Amino acid sequence: MTEIRIIEILSEIQDKLNNKLTHSWVNIQQVRNYTGLSESTIRRAVQKGVLKVSTTTGKLLFKLSDVDRWLNNG
Repeated sequence: MTEIRIIEILSEIQDKLNNKLTHSWVNIQQVRNYTGLSESTIRRAVQKGVLKVSTTTGKLLFKLSDVDRWLNNG
């Protein structure tokens, strides 16, 4: 296997991992750790409708891709 092919394979693996992470669901504590922001700031963003959240399980659950979008637009 050539060095170029190894780099291509590693790049494919990295893309798959990144895609999986950004589509995973996290709770508000994990969003706090990920962003470094307070829980009240996150809850305010949810109340204003600028941060998408799912409550189907009775808990606030966020997609990391939505959190990233909120951080980049805010």
